[in-house]
Amino acid sequence: MAVGFAVVDARQYGGRVTAFVALSCVTAAMGGAIFGCDISTAGGVSSMDAFLQEFFPDVYRRLKCAAGVSNYCKFDSQLLTLFTSSLYITGLLTAAVPLYLSEMAPARYRGMFSNGFQFSLCLGALLATVVNYGAEKITGGWGWRLSLGLAGVPAALLTVGAIFLPETPQSLVQQGRDRGEVRALLQKIRGTDDVDQKLDDIVAANAVAQQGDNGLRLILTHRRYRPQLAMAVLIPSFTQLTGINAIGFYAPVLLRSIGMGESASLLSTIVLVIVSSAATFTSLFAADRFGRRTLLLAGGALMLVCEALIGVRAEARRRGGLSRAYSLALLLLIGVYSAAFGCSWGPLSWLVPSEIFPLEVRSAGQSITVASGFVFTVFVAQYFLAMLCRMKAWLFFFFAGWIVVMTAFVYLFLPETKRLPIEHIDKVWAEHWFWKKVIGANEDEASAKL
Repeated sequence: MAVGFAVVDARQYGGRVTAFVALSCVTAAMGGAIFGCDISTAGGVSSMDAFLQEFFPDVYRRLKCAAGVSNYCKFDSQLLTLFTSSLYITGLLTAAVPLYLSEMAPARYRGMFSNGFQFSLCLGALLATVVNYGAEKITGGWGWRLSLGLAGVPAALLTVGAIFLPETPQSLVQQGRDRGEVRALLQKIRGTDDVDQKLDDIVAANAVAQQGDNGLRLILTHRRYRPQLAMAVLIPSFTQLTGINAIGFYAPVLLRSIGMGESASLLSTIVLVIVSSAATFTSLFAADRFGRRTLLLAGGALMLVCEALIGVRAEARRRGGLSRAYSLALLLLIGVYSAAFGCSWGPLSWLVPSEIFPLEVRSAGQSITVASGFVFTVFVAQYFLAMLCRMKAWLFFFFAGWIVVMTAFVYLFLPETKRLPIEHIDKVWAEHWFWKKVIGANEDEASAKL
């Protein structure tokens, strides 16, 4: 068996993609737009002179007047980074959205639907970045208020849309609702009357879940769930250690740190977000065609090359100004890096954890996934500018090292899950060269009891 691969019975259900399920998933994916707006709004206003002058005058003075202060250190302020990292209250929200999308989507298109969360995030970031660019042009210094205010638009849309969102079939079964009600919902979602096999599998999975203990206790104490627990903790953590959110938060600040003007840095950020959004759009189709592993491995390799070259370029120009050629080269590298992330680790870090958990631990597992990701997100947001000041260009080599680790992890330990029904994905671990050894003892104990 090839490293990282597993082969299981890939049962497929009938049906098609209906307008009902597409509209439901588009509405739910609006949660990603909230996240993207928060990231880009915080990063954008943090680079605006009027905002800095109002709330962070020390940073503003260093930016404008401080002679002898390295460009890398002009934005070094724990108070400024606290403003950015404090916006992650939306992580109560992102725990639910990927899980909802993975349960509503047909198995053969689950990658497309689930990756819609990341695409929505990119669109939210693009909206906020365009608003930031326009707000910076407003005379009178109140543009940053417009940026912060408009960040609430996606939240308002999701709040209204959530009123009309249906429950997933899995959720209805867990609530003990009538089988006929669940069948009717499945028929509406799948666009076919032939849903009995799917319904039987959901009911069977729920029966297993009802025999178990508390989901969080199960996933933390039983060897059977060690593979899923490892993925829930490591995949979102690795994603933040690529440095992507550091660039997402602080792209305008980062570009100003290397010498760009306020307006130029915001305009350049718009270009980067458009590139990332286009790459994420391709992942909607590529994840189900080429598989999760292929995208993660290819994306990791390309990100590694770009991160290393960004570090080399930044170190070479560490003490000098910013020439036009250097500016274009740096933007190109960051653009390629963002594109590589957008079609691989960006969407798949939400997709893979949302689809690997059995029903009895699915909610607890998704909560662990989101918590792990946001712990590292807040850490990176809080300390990136301080690390940039102290490590300077070597910070990019630090992130490159983590990309090596996470790419190797995927190659060795992540089995392929494309097009597998969500009720049967747990079987891949028993066929994997490493995880079958981890869960084997637990399976032997269960067999002995029988």
